[in-house]
Amino acid sequence: MDIHTRTSDWFGRIEKLELPICLFFNRASGYKSVNAFFKLISRLGDGVFWYCLIAATILVVGKAAIVPALHMLITGGIGVLIYKALKERLVRERPYITHDLILCNTRPLDRYSFPSGHTLHAVSFSLMLFFYYPQLAWLVFPFASFVALSRFILGLHYISDVLVGGLIGATLAAFSLQLHPYLF
Repeated sequence: MDIHTRTSDWFGRIEKLELPICLFFNRASGYKSVNAFFKLISRLGDGVFWYCLIAATILVVGKAAIVPALHMLITGGIGVLIYKALKERLVRERPYITHDLILCNTRPLDRYSFPSGHTLHAVSFSLMLFFYYPQLAWLVFPFASFVALSRFILGLHYISDVLVGGLIGATLAAFSLQLHPYLF
């Protein structure tokens, strides 16, 4: 049995558990204000919010923010490589493709669903920003939570996509921060 068959079987089993939850959150997108809010969050979560926040720290803090900015950008680049490799290898279709009841409320950046790259980066950048600038916790953690929630509401991801994306993001940030003293 090849990896695609095994993962497809596994994904099929957990989708039975996840589908009612995904449908519940996806129905919220029927409210125009909810849909507009989470489309905006999703768009900002594409990287716009994180890169603007990193740039703002350089403007506010000055030269001392260059090392943290480079550290976050390198870690973010590694995150892209990880989630793209997993998506290409595991090929899980997005919920709105597999289930007619789930509405796609914004265009995805790529075809496959597992893991959530948005959530991976939201968790990774939030933890790293908190490490360097704990005073930003009030901003980054709620935003990261909204990014994760947007993935269900917009019909782009299953619960497991978001949970695994968050776990990978947290692991990546923790590993990167452990290496920090040796790299910078």
